Amino acid sequence: MGSNIAVSILIFIIKVVVTLYDILTIPVYYYVQKPWKRQAAAQSARAKQLEPSNVYGAWMRTTQPPKSLIDGCENVNQLFDRVVAKYGNKQAFGYRPVLGESNDVQSNGRVFKKYILGDYVWNTYNEMQERVNNLSSGFLQQGIKHGDIVMIMADTCLQWMMSALALMKIGATVSTLYATLGEDGIVHGINETEVTHIITTQDLLGKMLAVLSKTPLIRHIIYIEGFSKTDKAQQFPTEVKVVPFSKVEEQGKSVPFPSMYPKSKPSDTAILMYTSGSTGVPKGVMLSHQNVLSSAAAYSIISHALSEKDSYLAYLPLAHVLEMASEFFFMSLGMSIGYGSPLTMTDKSTGIKKGCPGDFSVLKPSIATGVPLVLDRIRKGITEEIDSKGAFAKQLFEFVISYKRHWTKQGYRTPIVNFLVCNKIKQILGGRLRLMAVGGAPLGPETHEFIDACLDIEILQGYGLTEVAAAGTLMDLTELSSGRVGAPLGGVRLKLVDWLEGNYRVTDKPYPRGEIVLGGPNVSKGYYKNDQLTKESYFDEDGTRWFYTGDIAEIYPNGTVKIVDRRKDLVKLQFGEYISLGKVEAELKCSTYVDNICVIGDSFHDHLIALIVPNPKAISQLAAKLGKEGMSYEEMCRDAEITKVITKDIIDYSLKQRLNKMEIPTKIKLCSDDWLPQSGLVTAALKIRRKNIHDFYKTEIRSLYGINSVSKST
Repeated sequence: MGSNIAVSILIFIIKVVVTLYDILTIPVYYYVQKPWKRQAAAQSARAKQLEPSNVYGAWMRTTQPPKSLIDGCENVNQLFDRVVAKYGNKQAFGYRPVLGESNDVQSNGRVFKKYILGDYVWNTYNEMQERVNNLSSGFLQQGIKHGDIVMIMADTCLQWMMSALALMKIGATVSTLYATLGEDGIVHGINETEVTHIITTQDLLGKMLAVLSKTPLIRHIIYIEGFSKTDKAQQFPTEVKVVPFSKVEEQGKSVPFPSMYPKSKPSDTAILMYTSGSTGVPKGVMLSHQNVLSSAAAYSIISHALSEKDSYLAYLPLAHVLEMASEFFFMSLGMSIGYGSPLTMTDKSTGIKKGCPGDFSVLKPSIATGVPLVLDRIRKGITEEIDSKGAFAKQLFEFVISYKRHWTKQGYRTPIVNFLVCNKIKQILGGRLRLMAVGGAPLGPETHEFIDACLDIEILQGYGLTEVAAAGTLMDLTELSSGRVGAPLGGVRLKLVDWLEGNYRVTDKPYPRGEIVLGGPNVSKGYYKNDQLTKESYFDEDGTRWFYTGDIAEIYPNGTVKIVDRRKDLVKLQFGEYISLGKVEAELKCSTYVDNICVIGDSFHDHLIALIVPNPKAISQLAAKLGKEGMSYEEMCRDAEITKVITKDIIDYSLKQRLNKMEIPTKIKLCSDDWLPQSGLVTAALKIRRKNIHDFYKTEIRSLYGINSVSKST
């Protein structure tokens, strides 16, 4: 008790001293930093309606991207040639060689592969072009020709990008599959595209063997070699040719690529990209060279803040168009791109051998991308680390972060806080990071402001879909808001349409609300072999191609957008109340005990339930507090008393976040299973796959709702 009083007194004294410091120095900060300029820039118009008198009219950005190497390019390879011509001797693409690996067996029997990685090895743009040319020639010798579809199923790596550039040089279409897909997804993608050639990795040869009997058209498998030798390549039948990637590249050196080979047209399909499947079976989206280049060019709206001196850590799946278009954009600026992995990002990542530095520590990037779930976990990790240092450290840290957030919103910088606090925490991500673009799902304002303040970096939220080549909206560097996704990108048109079932109307006050419809040269050709869905989702009007996104937003007077709902996430409860499951999940995933969450509701019941993957550290601390030390993670998740305490905490947290009564889950199930892309319960971008989770936990859902209930929620 006495120590708590002492801590409170000490924190109070610190606050008084800081307040006096602010009073004395505010005139200096005011004239030196000129916060009014930042505030004015933050409030300035980002986009405007083309027809102000038409509430249903399209919005477009008020400024256009500056000129770039992308302008006027007819295909991706023309862009690459321009980049090589300008930045040829600059280091372009880097990777970390694997020096060793081992299996780490956990107490629960789970096995994690641990890697010892070397420093980054770099290719210049000139060297990369030579390798791509050799690979293109090698692919021709493997029987790949102009117009073919070739599947790439591999984790993000240097060879992935090399393969894509080489295939596009041939005029082949790159089809993508996430390396984490289960057998059903792999079979669906291969058979729908009718591919005969697949580029994969040594680690995935086992998956290919398992599905071979269901994919009869496969005749060539090119695999990227791993650290250890494998005998899997010898286990394939003789009619399937299995060749190492390095051999194909070596083959190409002896036969120059034909100088008169036909070039791809802007309308040719560059990528057949399958969606993540978060709402059902993955759909193949046909993206033309024009679509991909338009998307990369649209990002140029922030190019004034970047230069060839910047470096980028690439770890998100290249099977996702956001990563691919981002790399083309960064390439156009001559930036260095270092490849990493979600398993090896930091010194404490699950795939890093103890004592070996993570990708961030070695590369020290200035630019990175992220998804909300990763940032939520970074926030929790930092908070847990501070909390473990005691009450004084916890309260002091909370005060410092609150202090920085307050002054940042006023347009000020906080150099002393940055030097004493932020720079130290920033070392987790290499120490040089200054900008992070976030997409894939809504990022909560609390997490946005926390990461922005704690790491002293610019968080730029964006919005896009595979169907529009990941180019929808993006925040500007001068914005001070959180919870929004910025204004339409350059060349992109955005309008809202009423969604009456969800009670969203463009005439709503104070801000228009409705389903987002995006138009422009970035909008894709449609869905592969699915004309009916293409007709339902796309339309052409006045020379512009449009796409119905299914996402609900509101637009502010300055043209910035806030995502408020998703059509597929809306459920109607028993008495007619509409609830946005995504909104509830976004609020609750920041709760202390939540690592991931899926909220469930349906029209047969008047309340929500939730499936929760609990944070291992938080639930262990709770178990110890309840006198249940020594329990395994699975036992803690099954324990009735622990479940009861966490349920109460979730309800209390929901009330704190101002969720209404109908939005608060009344019962929860703690899930000890890993929600990983490999299990099919989340996508490669870590978005939950609602239907898959519902099917997997069908028995548990019935039990939560009552033994005789049959839930319809998806």
